[in-house]
Amino acid sequence: MEDRWLSVDEIATYLGIKRDTVYKWLNNKRMPAHKVGRLWKFRKEEVDEWVTSGGAAEKPKDAKRP
Repeated sequence: MEDRWLSVDEIATYLGIKRDTVYKWLNNKRMPAHKVGRLWKFRKEEVDEWVTSGGAAEKPKDAKRP
């Protein structure tokens, strides 16, 4: 069983999204990630749980309502 940390590019590919979306989710939606030096690293299981619990669908915490 492979248990390793994924990079921004790898998690974007895994989720089928653009790398810019990963950075937006990190800033606005509190996507689960860990900073290692200057790099963001991800655990696939944490991201899976966050997505299935609706984290990717939520409005940003600081979003203003019209």
